Amino acid sequence: MSLLELDGVESYYGQSHILRDVSMRVEEGEICALLGRNGAGKTTTLRSIAGARPPEVREGRITYKDREITDMETEDISVLGISHVPEERRVFGNLTVEENLHLADVVQNRSNTVGRDLQFEHEGQSIEQILDDFPRLAERQNQLAGTLSGGEQQMLAIARALKQSTDLLMLDEPYEGLAPQIIETVEGAIERIREEGTTVLLVEQNAVAAMKIADRCYIVDQGGVVFEGTADELREDDETRERYLGV
Repeated sequence: MSLLELDGVESYYGQSHILRDVSMRVEEGEICALLGRNGAGKTTTLRSIAGARPPEVREGRITYKDREITDMETEDISVLGISHVPEERRVFGNLTVEENLHLADVVQNRSNTVGRDLQFEHEGQSIEQILDDFPRLAERQNQLAGTLSGGEQQMLAIARALKQSTDLLMLDEPYEGLAPQIIETVEGAIERIREEGTTVLLVEQNAVAAMKIADRCYIVDQGGVVFEGTADELREDDETRERYLGV
């Protein structure tokens, strides 16, 4: 059994049919990249997994650690060990870096009957551990988050997710708007997270950068999966890359 499985998922925004028979799996300990052009259904896939509303999953099943989560609330799914870093980053600009990290403790300590009997592979990291992994945040821990660069805010959003007990980290467009040298810094952080044992599901429009660190890749187009394979297989498949990714 894979860590995460989607089986025939059909998701809707109102009457708009977005995901069509999406089936995919994420294996424990890997970086899995979900690729595709803008509007292909990547973000909808992550939101469907995370239990965000909208969209509404009307058919199919989503299972995590062999437990169906299709109709669960977002808060309960989070307690199970899935952390979702959305595209907008959503840091609290009027709080310092350190205060943003402390906010994660509020979520982590929240009493929830769904999570009381769970054993996590990866407990939430301490602020000291996080600042070791993100030295740039250590340099700015007393700085207001709203004054950070885009790359630094992305690091803070990831770090805040890791402050919770997280076995699966879902990142939505972490490279968007970042300069190439900052992308390399974020790439390094994602690879360290995986080396420490946390599984990563990476949604990214920058296919070249995503393939650089991914173990396996999926491509979605018009709401359906059109490719599944290793990153090496996708790099060698010029026709698929050019047709669905334009690279």
